[in-house]
Amino acid sequence: MPGGLMALLDDVAVIARAAAASIDDVSVAASKAGTKAAGVVIDDAAVTPGYVTGLSPARELPIIWSITKGSLKNKLILLLPGALLLSWLLPQAITYILIMGGSYLCYEGAEKVMEKLGEPKHGKTLEDPIEDVEEFEKKRINGAIRTDLILSAEIMAISLNEIAKISDEFWIRAAALAAVGIAITLVVYGAVALIVKMDDVGLHLKEEGGEAGQKIGEFLLLAMPRLLVALSFIGTIAMLWVGGGIILHGLHEIGIHAPSDLAHSVQHAVEETTGALSGVLGWTTYAGLSAIFGLVLGAIIVFVLHHVLKFGAHGDDGAQAH
Repeated sequence: MPGGLMALLDDVAVIARAAAASIDDVSVAASKAGTKAAGVVIDDAAVTPGYVTGLSPARELPIIWSITKGSLKNKLILLLPGALLLSWLLPQAITYILIMGGSYLCYEGAEKVMEKLGEPKHGKTLEDPIEDVEEFEKKRINGAIRTDLILSAEIMAISLNEIAKISDEFWIRAAALAAVGIAITLVVYGAVALIVKMDDVGLHLKEEGGEAGQKIGEFLLLAMPRLLVALSFIGTIAMLWVGGGIILHGLHEIGIHAPSDLAHSVQHAVEETTGALSGVLGWTTYAGLSAIFGLVLGAIIVFVLHHVLKFGAHGDDGAQAH
């Protein structure tokens, strides 16, 4: 009996070590996938505050919570099963999905750049009069969740592509994807909640705080508009950089090597001539070239959609935060 008990304990210890190793695999896979998807996360965090800008401060957090729930539903109920099924039945399709998602990011980024340069804005904007606040809020939430679905699909596809390089076990892929989806959603919308309430906190401190609190409150009030402008700029750059990089890599994967090879050649040339800064400057060079590629491709898509197909004319349903 003692021998049998010891054997059982040994078996339990082996199982526990295997489980711990598997959990570690999930952690590693999720971490690497989350890092790879960081550019899309930056865009997500930069885009979302615009959906509550201009609405009642009392409604900001409820709206963000509604968008957060929609984002979790997008990732865990709609996209997670689809991504796992696709990786099992048709893994080669992931590259094409990434290219499609990258093209969308390039389109969004280029559209923002072109609008800043004088291109007419498309869709309903914050400058338009709000006739029905409740209906406008509902459309704003639905629009944010639709945008989140596209960005989430890109995040999940990027994550799955990275996780597949680490493990081919189904449950590790599933657990890592779920971990990435939940973590990114909480980080993004938690950050958004802090950002959109920053001016309220600043106003409270300015009115109710002591001398130090009033100075902090005034700083927050002054910083808020600048932060929103900075986030918009960062989000645009992130869309072009990530979108262009995804497409360059995707084209290389399907046998179209010239664009990616050219970008890498310039990157390596910079690395060879910059000494101690070669790593940073080489990465910056490739990211910059990816952004330029994304901007050119996005501008072509914008021209085709808006000027050839006449898609997205002003006055369409939905609300865009520009």
